[in-house]
Amino acid sequence: MSLKNDSFPSSAAFDAINSSLQSDDAERKDAVKKGNAIFAFKLKNKEGHEEGWHIDLKEKGAVGKGDAPEGKKADVTLSLSDEDFGKMVAGKTQAQRLFMSGKLKVKGDVMKATKMEPVLKKAQTKAKL
Repeated sequence: MSLKNDSFPSSAAFDAINSSLQSDDAERKDAVKKGNAIFAFKLKNKEGHEEGWHIDLKEKGAVGKGDAPEGKKADVTLSLSDEDFGKMVAGKTQAQRLFMSGKLKVKGDVMKATKMEPVLKKAQTKAKL
């Protein structure tokens, strides 16, 4: 099941992140150990529509649509534009820079948000954005 939404071009990165987590059991366990959180992403496209995805690095080490896995709550929510998410995953900008410029809003545990960067870096090699 693809997580990509054609209205959100950067959403292809969620498939890349998921495949990266699923391809190597040891890497997935390591990501869960390091992340220890559920990360929610709220992306807004150029038309002003919003869509949500989550990365569960608390239990399963999996990616899905929506704010969190069923019956769970996100530890941290990152809200940004589809375009900026694409740049962040492609390594063309840093989350910290987006946050400082007000383009990335973080709700919840800000320190957990910093644990997301290594997971995104692994996806950079797989995502073709």
